[in-house]
Amino acid sequence: MKFIHTSDIRIGASPDAKYEWGVKRKAEIEEAFDRIIDDCNEKDIDLLLIAGNLFNEPPTEKDLEMVDEKLGRLAKTRTVILPGNLDYCTASSPAADYRFSSRTVLLPGGRTTNAYLKGINTCVTGYGYNMPEIRDNMLGRIDPGRKGAVNILIGSGGTRGHMPFRTAEIAKKGFDYVALGGQSKSVHILKNRLAYSGCPEPLGPDESGRRGYIIGEITDEGTVISWVPCNKRSYIDVNITLSPELTAENVVAKLDETLMKLGNENIYSIIFRGFATVGFYPNMKRIRERYLIRNVENLTINSQDEETLCEENGANLIGSFVKEINDCYNVDENIRSKAMRYGLEALIMSGEE
Repeated sequence: MKFIHTSDIRIGASPDAKYEWGVKRKAEIEEAFDRIIDDCNEKDIDLLLIAGNLFNEPPTEKDLEMVDEKLGRLAKTRTVILPGNLDYCTASSPAADYRFSSRTVLLPGGRTTNAYLKGINTCVTGYGYNMPEIRDNMLGRIDPGRKGAVNILIGSGGTRGHMPFRTAEIAKKGFDYVALGGQSKSVHILKNRLAYSGCPEPLGPDESGRRGYIIGEITDEGTVISWVPCNKRSYIDVNITLSPELTAENVVAKLDETLMKLGNENIYSIIFRGFATVGFYPNMKRIRERYLIRNVENLTINSQDEETLCEENGANLIGSFVKEINDCYNVDENIRSKAMRYGLEALIMSGEE
């Protein structure tokens, strides 16, 4: 039985709404779901597992109809959806009464439920959210639902306010696979047995790096899973280290070269570090026209900053460092100046005083 495990797609979310590319980002979240459906067809997948937060909030009937239509494109894949802490399902929610036209099971919120899929002899068991927070260890109370079948546990959370669990406890249950959601990053906890899929498309700069889903196969020999990157864009921090001899034009050229290698589809936060001349700030117009720049931070230090730091930190670690460097009379002045600047930068960036 071949499966794809995803979670935290969050259809309806509007990351970077205040930026000019924000409208695109909202559409790209939905497109990530479309890519997963296409992959299910192309890779002959039997089961699609969505471990919570398919939507960014409890879905309306219109939201459910839209997703139902998309899932109707699946040629053979069955789908099981778990309500998460964001798209939780109460007894009065539209999701509680919705009847899918596609071969989809939406587990209810507030209780443990089994979904047995006869055609692939697979039983998916989970506990869906019926409120934004569930602080009890619900997953630890769930056992495999059907003897003689492939048994999968589906859950979302793992933190104090969202179904905390003990890995060792779940590992003893005997599930063929445990599909988890509730984290943006993919985490493989127990080899081929228990994993967070992570989100397929990042929603902010705190979700840096690649994102994707898990694909796996369960046979008589056991379970094997692997991670598949699929995000359209990544949030990337780019650090540019300056020195006083670099002009603003040099810095822009260096930044342009760096971003060209990374690609113009990503969303960047630029951080200038190191030492610059007084009043330094490069003209970013050309860079902003070519790339998606979320923000720019100028953390450089100039000669005036250096003097001020020395005056204001005489009694702490920074002051002690300055005194030691200034006492190195036998060291070349150029080397001593660089040591002073690099040392001050390291101390400032680490927050040491």
